[in-house]
Amino acid sequence: MAEKKHKAGFVNIIGYPNVGKSTLMNQLVGEKLSIITPKAQTTRHRILGIVNEEDVQIVFSDTPGILKPSYKMQEGMMKFVYSALEDADLILLMIECGQRKIEDEKLMGFLQQERCPVWVLLNKIDLKSQEELEQEVSHWATQFPQAEILPIAALHKFNVEPLVEKIKSILPENPPFYPKDSLTDKSERFFVEEKIREHILTHYKQEIPYSVEVMVESFKVEEEIIRIHANIFVARDSQKHILIGKQGHMLKKVGSKARQDLEKFFDSKIFLSLHVKVKKDWRDDQEQLKRFGYL
Repeated sequence: MAEKKHKAGFVNIIGYPNVGKSTLMNQLVGEKLSIITPKAQTTRHRILGIVNEEDVQIVFSDTPGILKPSYKMQEGMMKFVYSALEDADLILLMIECGQRKIEDEKLMGFLQQERCPVWVLLNKIDLKSQEELEQEVSHWATQFPQAEILPIAALHKFNVEPLVEKIKSILPENPPFYPKDSLTDKSERFFVEEKIREHILTHYKQEIPYSVEVMVESFKVEEEIIRIHANIFVARDSQKHILIGKQGHMLKKVGSKARQDLEKFFDSKIFLSLHVKVKKDWRDDQEQLKRFGYL
């Protein structure tokens, strides 16, 4: 009997902020790799989630939301989006029902060049009537005549399993790109930083969440506990005071919530120490952005 061929490929999810990219990514992988909040720009980096079966490896990629950059950090975020276009075997363009077009002309041009298959995922269809859905499908079919138009509801897992089966059917024959026990390309420290940032996004308003970056200084695994020390960087002194809160109350709250999540994630007792530091206007500082992994 002939040996079964192994299939593997990169399936990259792109779209505007808050269309449900991270929700879909987590559903596809079966783990919460991408943080999710109602705020735009929650995802700042390109995150790989790897699904392994005996003869298949799907490397999914969650990307930052498409935006017009206002500072160097956002320029770095958009580079992650464009890199996902370059190495894709399949692009999943995620659209929220009601969106009418892709504003980014460079991106639109790339998608219409047909370098690789593009599937348009119409998300949140549970909020639309059948008639409205048919109109959405018709509209996007005119925008991308060669694309598959697939209605889904990522939050409720509607059509997610059929999507995975459809992806498997078109993957090219390749050996695995990553070890078969891999779940992601990111380090443990990265996920600690993201969990802390998720709770900052959740518990603070206005500019604070967008001015914050988190970096783990030490991550020590002991027999019965993981000891983590992390710095939270802000752009101005006034943001530091808001982040810490009166008598440290807000920082303690963020630390407590993040620690609980990390204990579930690592299935271990966690000691988490947080410190707030000021890096003036770090979002436009080339050296800081390199240090934080945006350049």
